[in-house]
Amino acid sequence: MAASIKDVAREAGVSIATVSRVLNDVDVVNEETKKRVLAAIKELGYRPNIVARSLKTQKTRTVGIIIPDISNQFYPEIVRGAEDVANIYDYNIMLCNTDLNMEKEMEYLKVLREKMADGVLYMSNSLEPNILELIRQLQLPMVLVESTSEKENIPSVAIDNEKAAYDGVAYLIKKGDKNIAYIGAGEDTLNASATRYKGYKRALEENNLEINKDRIYFSNSKARDGYEGINEILNKTKIDSIFCTNDEIAIGAINALREKGIKVPEDIDVMGFNNIYLSSIFYPKLTTVSQPIYDMGSVGMRMLIKLINKQELKETNYILPHELIERDSCKK
Repeated sequence: MAASIKDVAREAGVSIATVSRVLNDVDVVNEETKKRVLAAIKELGYRPNIVARSLKTQKTRTVGIIIPDISNQFYPEIVRGAEDVANIYDYNIMLCNTDLNMEKEMEYLKVLREKMADGVLYMSNSLEPNILELIRQLQLPMVLVESTSEKENIPSVAIDNEKAAYDGVAYLIKKGDKNIAYIGAGEDTLNASATRYKGYKRALEENNLEINKDRIYFSNSKARDGYEGINEILNKTKIDSIFCTNDEIAIGAINALREKGIKVPEDIDVMGFNNIYLSSIFYPKLTTVSQPIYDMGSVGMRMLIKLINKQELKETNYILPHELIERDSCKK
């Protein structure tokens, strides 16, 4: 039979109220008594009734993590960073995969509220007005990862996506590329990838290069989007390089080029974004803009736990550094 809180109190020689205070980390219990109670808990293998405890404290020590696509290597690495920090602070994780579906995003937000999650680490496919309105209604402590919201004061951790894309395209321009294609989210989408399109355009404009709609393919984030995108672009015009808003898109584009007998990088340079593990082992190894993926998850979770515990954030919107990784998919 499982040990009860009464058994712990009896073993430690204290009241049930004292055991409760120790479990809830209330400071009034002296250190010697606290050690005795904790020893009794360990000896008896006592596990608190989480449901009863959460009803009393209004906290479940559970946080939700909402991600758009678990099959994309970018997101599991963020989750790993977040989970490592959550474990340190004794929080459990509820992982919600939305399959790039806004309705599922909204449903998961409601479910996390109903399940009394203490907060949410949120990677949204697109921060549309109806999503933001729901966030306001639910009033859950929340930190955005990868994206930021200009309209709402929601704490976030990300890189400067526009500057990172600008740096990537400027790198291609310095190599002498003038006809640079773009495959990724369009500017109407309210997420990080769409911000990268602004960086792409700014790099071309500042270098007096044409923004040609025939070289632009707005897409989702899968390898098939890169495959389909480059085929459509090459049916319309000639290019000398491609800037992709994630590594999966770049890999799909390279596969399409290979089928056409077009060599990378000898004929066309290809640049990815994110620096997922696959980018370093794919052939040719991808030149890419690297995000500190694990750190985004760990910093985001630390911010969220502070919010849950009503602690002040030193920074509301953390901007982490990006880095250009030179490999083999662009000419040396």
